[in-house]
Amino acid sequence: MTRFLLLIRCALFLGTTSPAAEAGLPAPKPLFRDPIHDGAADPVVIWNPSVKRWWMFYTNRRATVTNEPGVAWVHGTKLGIAESTNNGANWNYIGTADIELPTSLGSTNVTHWAPEIFTAPDGTHHMFLTVVPGIFRDWNHPRSIVHLTSDDLRRWKNAKPISLASDRVIDACVIQLTNTLWRMWYNNERDKKSIYYADSRDLLNWEDKGKAAGQHRGEGPKVFRWHNTYWMIIDAWQGLAVYRADDATGWVRQPGGNLLQQPGTGADDQVMGGHPDVVVNGDRAFLFYFTHPSRRDGAPRTAYEQQRSSLLVTELFYNDGKLSCDREKTTLVNLIPPGNPPRTP
Repeated sequence: MTRFLLLIRCALFLGTTSPAAEAGLPAPKPLFRDPIHDGAADPVVIWNPSVKRWWMFYTNRRATVTNEPGVAWVHGTKLGIAESTNNGANWNYIGTADIELPTSLGSTNVTHWAPEIFTAPDGTHHMFLTVVPGIFRDWNHPRSIVHLTSDDLRRWKNAKPISLASDRVIDACVIQLTNTLWRMWYNNERDKKSIYYADSRDLLNWEDKGKAAGQHRGEGPKVFRWHNTYWMIIDAWQGLAVYRADDATGWVRQPGGNLLQQPGTGADDQVMGGHPDVVVNGDRAFLFYFTHPSRRDGAPRTAYEQQRSSLLVTELFYNDGKLSCDREKTTLVNLIPPGNPPRTP
């Protein structure tokens, strides 16, 4: 037996794994398409301790609806849920979130958008959901952010609308800054779609603080801490703008262009990326995002093709104080469940 084969057999016997295996399995392109309406967008990824699997919640627009006026197709659906059985590399549709809302927020065809979901230190799951009270053909209607809680991530109750800067607010992002302070970032559509923020001591009562990022406009803010720095990534409609701050307030925009602004070449990835989630996992970070694959030159111009959307993932990299990603590189995904020994980022 050659020395090479002997080494392989010894490695298998001892149960060792290669660096590639530890890095994970290759994520397909696209990562996920909704099988009901084909309009998956605005993803958020979280570990579900009840089933011991990773779940991905997402806005599900009705891309297959082509006979209703204006932007009615963007309205009228519940949040979709996909599940991964192999630590985030592949995802399967498992249904919609069971969300209990009061009739004051709409009685029929209530629209669920852009969830923020996290698990608090006491084990309670929290959702901050954008709610639109019906199906509308244009954008000129109220939108509110509603707080809900859950024991299992599937059934959500105790809905409470949050009082913020206006009657048209969307896309909440919430992180815990200290043991007693939580901060929310969101899009205030009444102020030219500027990013605002608010503080809370109990996740129920919020004090609005005004603009978070100066005059910059955008939506879908995602704030996270990595490499001893707070980062904010915003969907700037020309890719994803990156900001950094030491204290989660004095945001400075990263120079050199936006992430995912330049199209890739992979399936459903040949356009700019939008509305992200970031999962910091050990010493790695993954950027989940969505695309409108056919909004590019040479693509079919049918209403369905222009409306459909897909979810994708790429790994974030930190170097010399900046974040970057390479959407052309195969992304190996291996999300480590909470409770496993993390490596320090």
